[in-house]
Amino acid sequence: MMSGFLGEYECSLDSKGRVKLPSALLKQLAPENQVKFVVNRGFEQHLALYPIDEWNKKTEEIDKLNPYNRKTREFRRYFYRGATELVPDSSFRLLLPKSLMEWAKIGKDIILSAHSNMVEIWDKKCYENLLNDEPDHFAELAESVLGTKDENLDEK
Repeated sequence: MMSGFLGEYECSLDSKGRVKLPSALLKQLAPENQVKFVVNRGFEQHLALYPIDEWNKKTEEIDKLNPYNRKTREFRRYFYRGATELVPDSSFRLLLPKSLMEWAKIGKDIILSAHSNMVEIWDKKCYENLLNDEPDHFAELAESVLGTKDENLDEK
């Protein structure tokens, strides 16, 4: 079982659109999770890369949603749109689909932002702009997402 990824890696795509997975990132994966991945659109303008076992967990979660609910069907269509299985070559390079790279406006220089159970693939300039635009209200954002210390005590 994987506890999660961690790290930020600057990489470059080769002329064929392949990214070599950094060895520090590969070390965080069990050998059986290094054989197949799925890439799809992220919620913002980036790609989301999942080891196949994590992708399967994600699809199980989505498959449990009510298929008779219109928003569920719409979500499924957008979530799965462009999803592609990737098998690394012997040098641990992944060939990113051209249509997904165009959608995410990914150029030669990219950032792999690894967290939780997936890796976000960003165009380097887009990622830098995102982080340079850190909200002044980051502490308030954290409080609204994580709650306050007092709220956490009340729950116990």
